[in-house]
Parts: sequence; C-alpha cells; structure tokens
Amino acid sequence: MSHSLHKIAVLMGGVSSESEISMASGKAVANGLRAAGFSVVEEEITSPDIALDSSVDLAFIALHGSFGEDGGVQQRLLDLAIPFTGSSVVSCENSFDKVKTRSILLQLGVPVAAGEVLQFAHERTLSLPVVVKPSREGSSMGCHIVRHEEEWLNAFADAVLFCEDVLVEAYIPGRELTVGIVGDQILPVLEISPQGDWYDFKSKYQSDETVYQVPAKLSSSISEKLQAMAWEVFNGLDAKDLARVDFRLDPANRPFVLELNAIPGFTESSLLPKAAAAAGVPFSELCRRIVEGAWGRYC
Repeated sequence: MSHSLHKIAVLMGGVSSESEISMASGKAVANGLRAAGFSVVEEEITSPDIALDSSVDLAFIALHGSFGEDGGVQQRLLDLAIPFTGSSVVSCENSFDKVKTRSILLQLGVPVAAGEVLQFAHERTLSLPVVVKPSREGSSMGCHIVRHEEEWLNAFADAVLFCEDVLVEAYIPGRELTVGIVGDQILPVLEISPQGDWYDFKSKYQSDETVYQVPAKLSSSISEKLQAMAWEVFNGLDAKDLARVDFRLDPANRPFVLELNAIPGFTESSLLPKAAAAAGVPFSELCRRIVEGAWGRYC
C-alpha cells in the first residue's frame, strides 16, 4: 500500500449498548479529520455486515462496546482488506474481556484487585464491599458496587444478564485515575471525581457535576509510576495507536489497574482527548496522529 492516505471512513454507531455514545465520538472524529485535511466519509454501522466503498484507504473505528472493541469489526475489516486504526483482533478480544485482561495482567505482575469469576451468585467467597461487572461489556453497563449483603443478589442478577461470566473484585477505596496513550506518547494522568458514589454510566455521560483534573494532583513519583504501568499494560496487551488505562489509587497510594479501553470515548470532552489537550495536542492533531500511526503499519 504505497499510495498516500486520502479517504478515511469513520465507523460509528454500531450494534452495542453504547451506540449513542459511539455516534458522538464518530461525529467528533470526522470533524477532527476534516480539520486535519482528510477526505472523510461517515459510516453509521447498523449490523456486523459492513461494506465499504473501494475508494476508502483506512477505517477509523469509533465503535464502542461489542462489535467495536471486542475484535469483531477488526476481523470484518481484515476480511475486507481495509486497514484500520487501533489494536488487532486478538488484542481487542483480550482487552474487551475483563477476565482475559485480568489473567494477562496477573502474568505481567501488574497489580489488580483481588477477584474471582462467577457464574452463580452463591459461589462468591470475597467479603463485601465488592465490585460486580460483566466480563464483556463497556461504559459501566451492568456494574455495581455492593456494600451490603441484601444488595448482592440483585447486583449479580443484573450483571449476569449481560454476560454469563461475572467478574467480582474487592472494592478498592480511593481515587479514580486514567492514563491515555497515543502512538508512543503517554499522556498526563487524569483524575475523575464523580459527585456520587462512583464513576457510573450517569456520571460518565449525563452529569455536569463530575470533576476532571488533568494533570491529576499527584506527586511526580506517583504520576510517573502510573504512566509507566499504563505503558506496561498497553504493551502487555499489544495495544496499538490509542488506548486508555484505568486505575484505582488506594489511600496508601498503591495503584491497581482496572482495565484497558482499546477504543476510548472520543468526543472533544472525552477523557483521552482532554488529556491530549493538556499535553498540548489539539483534537484535530490527535485524530491525525492516530490515522497516520495506523497507516504507517500498513504501508
């Protein structure tokens, strides 16, 4: 593929529970790429049966959740021989599945919360409080913090609706932090302070009260440690072009990795673009870097 990168299809929408958020990400990316001088076609995905015009050089994947971050759309684009942004099929499968991610992180020696994978509510051995989450779902769908025994069955029943494997982890009190990576640049640590109990779907997408601080108010040694761990996770999961690694930092300043998001939210107010802006990378430049990084792998 020696010809130059000209026409980009931005894939948005999709078939997951996060399609609305994906539309917002996709529109923002399309505008950012146009501002960077590319010819852009916006493709709203409504089924896994994707067909793209042969004039498209590269697909920018702005799909979240299933058939976005789980390797499905990546496999489809491979079959169509269309280059795409972001991680490979296998890398996406591993990072989207929280149980697989956890297993890889444990092999790497990266600190994660104590946890267990359950299919039935009565199997739990961890004491409360715990965090319950479906192993394959995004945007905190089906996630709950359970502090009291009487909440356990309902929380588990909701999580298991999304996925038969439910990950239950010890709740880590402390601070919610995230580190974005673009290409080989590790972005500043960003702190998320939701007004409520935790950073759930409402805090992410419907609340004006969630506070974001970037760079986070941390000592330089803690910031550097988080960034180094994010880079280790990025490489350990073989991520490419972009990702966001989420952490909890406990009261003793010990970091625990929660997950890697292979296709993080991408509106101008989303976490990764916020961190990029704080590092002096404007939105259109961020979009340009991602497509040029991806294109470089195919040329």
